[in-house]
Amino acid sequence: MQEKKHTTSEHSPSDWLPITRKEVEAKGWEALDVIIISGDAYVDHPAFGSAVIGRILESEGLRVAIVPQPNWKDDLRDFKKMGTPRLFFGVTSGCMDSMINHYTASKRRRSTDAYTPGGEAGFRPDYATIVYTKILKKLYPEIPVLIGGIEASLRRVTHYDYWEDKLFPSILELSGADMLVYGMGEPPLREIIRLLNKGVPFASLKTIPQTAILHPRDEPLPVNKSWEDVTLFSHARCMRNKTSFAANFKIIEQESNKVKARRIIQGVGDHHLIVNPPYPPMVEKQIDASFDLPYTRKPHPKYDKRGSVPAYEMIRFSINMHRGCFGGCSFCTISAHQGKFIASRSEESILKEVEKVTQMDDFKGYISDLGGPSANMYGMKGKVQSICDRCVSPSCIHPVVCSNLDTSHKAMTQIYKKVDANPKVKKAFVGSGIRYDLLADSYNKDADESVDEYMEQLVTRHVCGRLKVAPEHTSDNTLKVMRKPSFKHFHNFKEKYDRINKKHGLNQPLIPYFISSHPGSEMEDMANLAAETKDLGFRLEQVQDFTPTPMTVATIIYYTGLHPYTLKPVYAARSKKEKKNQHLFFFWYKRENQDMIREKLQKLGRADLIEKLVGEKKRFNKQELLKGKRRKAATQQNKKRKFSKKKFK
Repeated sequence: MQEKKHTTSEHSPSDWLPITRKEVEAKGWEALDVIIISGDAYVDHPAFGSAVIGRILESEGLRVAIVPQPNWKDDLRDFKKMGTPRLFFGVTSGCMDSMINHYTASKRRRSTDAYTPGGEAGFRPDYATIVYTKILKKLYPEIPVLIGGIEASLRRVTHYDYWEDKLFPSILELSGADMLVYGMGEPPLREIIRLLNKGVPFASLKTIPQTAILHPRDEPLPVNKSWEDVTLFSHARCMRNKTSFAANFKIIEQESNKVKARRIIQGVGDHHLIVNPPYPPMVEKQIDASFDLPYTRKPHPKYDKRGSVPAYEMIRFSINMHRGCFGGCSFCTISAHQGKFIASRSEESILKEVEKVTQMDDFKGYISDLGGPSANMYGMKGKVQSICDRCVSPSCIHPVVCSNLDTSHKAMTQIYKKVDANPKVKKAFVGSGIRYDLLADSYNKDADESVDEYMEQLVTRHVCGRLKVAPEHTSDNTLKVMRKPSFKHFHNFKEKYDRINKKHGLNQPLIPYFISSHPGSEMEDMANLAAETKDLGFRLEQVQDFTPTPMTVATIIYYTGLHPYTLKPVYAARSKKEKKNQHLFFFWYKRENQDMIREKLQKLGRADLIEKLVGEKKRFNKQELLKGKRRKAATQQNKKRKFSKKKFK
């Protein structure tokens, strides 16, 4: 069958923000106020950051254009075609860090790019924010450059770069940008525009919340009497001393997740990096205003002949109900960018978007996702706000569910039912991952009856064949490092899930996600994971090798060997061999892996797992197994000695 091309018949090109000079002139504009440079193709949808920022600027009365995926290799005509903006250039690498977009966990170059028409790779550079900004500062040295998006957010302070295997200073220092907006950019951006329109020079915008700047060390710090300051170890000190770098992260993470945070100061060369405290979490009216902007919800028509944008195909009929995640997982960057506090849209705004989706010309009655970063956190917040105001914990559900957290699922269930009642909707699925621990009676012990009602509604009406959950590991020691609950709670959830499926005559398997080589995970832990998941009837598909990304606890451990909260040693698989050995156990069922698995388990002295995974009742050389046990004991003893003597330089 020939692939159907998406039409834009219900829209005219003028409904999109302009991406060509011809479109700018068609609007009757002689000049622009802001020009956005983006590493993604322009998809006018609230799930795409450059579209959101462009529409926010438009709503402030500005003339704005987007230059998507400019060619950085030729004569730079793409950077020149829109002319000089009145206020500033905005730069983003796109919806992903460009290095994660380009490379696998094993540092192999990806052959596709989900944010480019036709999925073609090669339309953005590595370290895109830095490359774009340097070009703009060379071409337009007098025009301010404001950087934002996830790449800028995660690299706002000294950070470890996995791809170069070294520490980098703030991306402000690397790029030469004038200001950085981190996190969800709507509130700081509106304030920046308000002040610029009042005539305040860009260079004077030094105390706007949720922004970062470089400030000369020999000048007094900008004054805001409402803020307290906290000083990090300098970038130079971090380069010399891994312990200092690890210690910095605890401060950074806690301040990023506080309602009333301190201003962060860090020495970088001849400057102070100043990271101003974030805005409070967006209230319902603010987040509604962002989602209710006049998006066409489609890629720009210029891409019609180049093929669809894969990332758009995944979300084109989806609804994002909230932002933020209070899980605080050690390997996840959501809280560093969106924050741990949940910003939920109103029911009215969500249902209005559902109605808009049903009117799309190629809608067939199926909404692919009613969700968010974690699908079942909509509407959740603290019972007593003053307790949340004092909290410094990066997670509201680890090591236990906070007694001040209202985990009622009633609001979500109500929305699901109202979407179901829309006569144009045949099915509305929950495609985002859910937090199963909030639904497990053994873990969320203060859950009310709304949890069971939600489970019934979810399982019977909103699972698209299979349900995705993320236990991530089975080892309690590894899960503790991950800030995830014990695997025994997954058993509890699975029993509950299977019971509801059986009750309604449904066959909807669980699809669990797992990570290998996560800090804290050793090869034997992976062998146990393979055995335990095999006992549950899983042949794992949704698996990945840990990828160190800036601004996560797990990445700090990977680089320094220390947990940033305790400064005590934690094992991390770093070499290709170590990582490959761990990943191997995911695929115990592949015949070509079984000899290697047998050999490794024999060295570990785990004859019980050899029989369980390879499925052979075979006599093993007792002397070899005894040697394996002794070798394992000696290895553990050596590690203890090594960590007790090691000096982190």
